[in-house]
Amino acid sequence: MSLRLQFLKSPGPQHLLDRARGTGCDQDSACFVPAPLMATAERGHFPAKDAMVDMDIKQKPHQPHWYERYVQPCVAELLGSTLFIFIGCLSVVEDAEGTGRLQPALAHGLALGLTIAILGDISGGHFNPAVSLGVWLVGGLNITMIIPYWVSQLCGGIIGAGLAKAVAAPERYVNASGGAFSGIAADEQIPSILVGEIVMTTFLVLVVCMGAINGKTKTPLAPFCIGFTVTVDILAGGGVSGACMNPARAFGPALVANYWDYHWVYWVGPMVAALLVGALVRLFLGDRTARLLLK
Repeated sequence: MSLRLQFLKSPGPQHLLDRARGTGCDQDSACFVPAPLMATAERGHFPAKDAMVDMDIKQKPHQPHWYERYVQPCVAELLGSTLFIFIGCLSVVEDAEGTGRLQPALAHGLALGLTIAILGDISGGHFNPAVSLGVWLVGGLNITMIIPYWVSQLCGGIIGAGLAKAVAAPERYVNASGGAFSGIAADEQIPSILVGEIVMTTFLVLVVCMGAINGKTKTPLAPFCIGFTVTVDILAGGGVSGACMNPARAFGPALVANYWDYHWVYWVGPMVAALLVGALVRLFLGDRTARLLLK
């Protein structure tokens, strides 16, 4: 089937017709244009141009609603911290005789892993002020969300500890100090307990940052890796410091049970550990987007 051609010299429509045909004709040179395309140009319609505009519109990224960006993550942190600390406190208060550290270790680790698995896609599943600090240092959290996350986590700790008090037997609750950390009896214990908290929290925050944030090493198994880390830390270091690793876990029971002896240790240790992990990832262990040196 032959195609009738028309001769076009006008430099204005010629440029647009060339784009429609995919040719490289100069504006001053003569180009042959198929008659159907010529008729389209005379009517002022350019399908290729319309297609390009539609493509530009479709390629605009979807912006999440402000609720999903700012409010929903805080709600998830509040709920997750409440559930995790409720289970943790109750496992200590209702610790069965003869189980030792096994019951609290399994309860804390499994509760944290499951909570991260179901809420992690909303907020990241921190439930720990030290973890939020470490994640921010490695670039996984916007600085505007740090304070809201901390407030949500601390409030969740209070609610979780209050729920544990409401359901636990009063005698057991008093004997266990409401699940608060009461292992420090003298000032001489502070150095070993502080070092223990720093090391164990470093392990935890490092697993979070490398398993869930760092692009080169993150894994879909991160929720359970984090939960197992908490279990291992409690089994190994529960007799040293109680293996808190979480200021919100320390703050909630301390407030509800009004037990503040050496409470500061369980803030200083985890926060120092978060700073240490941030330096390790930013300087040595992170991928190119996280590392500050030797990219």
